[in-house]
Amino acid sequence: MQSATKWFAVALVLGAASTSFAGDFADRVTHEFADSDGVKIHYAKAGEGPLIVFIHGFPDFWYTWREQMEGLAGEYTVAALDTRGYNKSDQPEGVENYDMRFLVGDVAAVIENEGREKAIIVGHDWGGMIAWSFAAAMPELTDKLIILNLPHPAGLMRELKNNPQQRANSAYARNFQKPDSHENLSAAGLASMLAQGDAEIKAKYTEAFENSSLDAMMNYYRANFPREPYEGGFGDMPKIQAPVLQFHGLNDSALLAEGLNSTWDYLENDWTLVTLPGVGHWSQRDASDTITQTMRWWLKTHE
Repeated sequence: MQSATKWFAVALVLGAASTSFAGDFADRVTHEFADSDGVKIHYAKAGEGPLIVFIHGFPDFWYTWREQMEGLAGEYTVAALDTRGYNKSDQPEGVENYDMRFLVGDVAAVIENEGREKAIIVGHDWGGMIAWSFAAAMPELTDKLIILNLPHPAGLMRELKNNPQQRANSAYARNFQKPDSHENLSAAGLASMLAQGDAEIKAKYTEAFENSSLDAMMNYYRANFPREPYEGGFGDMPKIQAPVLQFHGLNDSALLAEGLNSTWDYLENDWTLVTLPGVGHWSQRDASDTITQTMRWWLKTHE
């Protein structure tokens, strides 16, 4: 009975904490820029309280987090990056400028620009890879870690090495590593993939991708995606010190759920895993309410 009463009380607190904005939340954010060793990193910001930094994947931009930002802005400062190469952030040329250490440094630059000592780090897809890497490299700046649809990098490496289905499903990534891969992409085509028939959202994504570098998008893969024989690299990351909340849409065909196995071997703190049957790769979009409400609950339990 005590346990039931406790969780009922938590539910009341969470319900009272929700915030609703009229109109498009994107119209209610401020736009900030952080200096990451001379590379300008744009981020959208709202709310007050502990800092949450959101990191998008491919292909995407800060707008992918709008529903989570709106749901959490009542109690947190929410800041969502355009990662380098995308939208309003700088687009340095050259594969070397997309090495993971620079992507991690961009997140640190946002935290520093906000005058904070640490942040809650949230990442999806390539943003998840950056988030895992950031938490491993900069534990002192990582308060908590939330990952969407990206197995721990060591787990992904293991599956690429040992799981023929994961290797086959990752053929697109090996194609993206080719020098001319960006020539096969278009802003309109990428936007159509994300808009799901919504003309207004498609227009926003088209504009963002027209402002982006398609070559830079591919440089994430060229610089960082594991290559055969799938040894070393991410498998040697330090263990994650922060508590971790992880979501995985089980219909994700690019990143198979088998990569989640043995994640606890890479962590020093507690791990909360939420699997989402019937949900695909963009879980923050396809299960937005579940993601937002679970994030709020989990953050409350880890204060």
